[in-house]
Amino acid sequence: MLKLGKYSLGTGDRFGHQGHAQLKAIIEAGKKGVEITPVWNKSNREHMIIGTEPSDVRHEADTVTREAGFKKPYFVDADHINIDTVDRFIGSSDFFTIDVASYIGKKASDDEVKEFVSGALRYSGSLSIPGKPESHHVAVEEIKVIAEKYLFAAKMAGEIYRKIESRKGSGNFVPEVSMDEVSSPQTPVELFFILKMLGDQKIPLQTIAPKFSG
Repeated sequence: MLKLGKYSLGTGDRFGHQGHAQLKAIIEAGKKGVEITPVWNKSNREHMIIGTEPSDVRHEADTVTREAGFKKPYFVDADHINIDTVDRFIGSSDFFTIDVASYIGKKASDDEVKEFVSGALRYSGSLSIPGKPESHHVAVEEIKVIAEKYLFAAKMAGEIYRKIESRKGSGNFVPEVSMDEVSSPQTPVELFFILKMLGDQKIPLQTIAPKFSG
């Protein structure tokens, strides 16, 4: 199973000219005791603007790492893809940032919402989230509101993940879910239930990109 390192860095080399310099910085960090996994990332929007293809990013990553003698893991990210744009990335990417921002706020069916709320009732009342000193009081109605806002998006993430998995096979890519390109950040309680939704979709999530406050 492909696994992302504890520390990773999206290189964001939009024009494909800085790969050697970026990798050199990562190698230098390794010499100082910080192992960073490089992730060459580029979105469909950026490909459209610049006139490149996902295979160009794969070529750059493979060429730069080979010429540098870099033997550690690295990835090529299909950045900010959705159900409409994922296909062109499947052949060349082994990291997929599944962007569900455009699906947030679209409501799942009433039965789906009820089913999720029923399965999440054990988290109502006092909820303690690791890393936060204070507990949260979660009402059943709050769980319902969160489900109405995010459940459809989580289900779309599952659909996109399974589409990739059917082509690449299980364990052959790193899945990330992104919801950072929205107007307001997710709260800790919302993120807790979002992670449950994604778990219900059986996405072996290795990383998530919420919208941070501040």
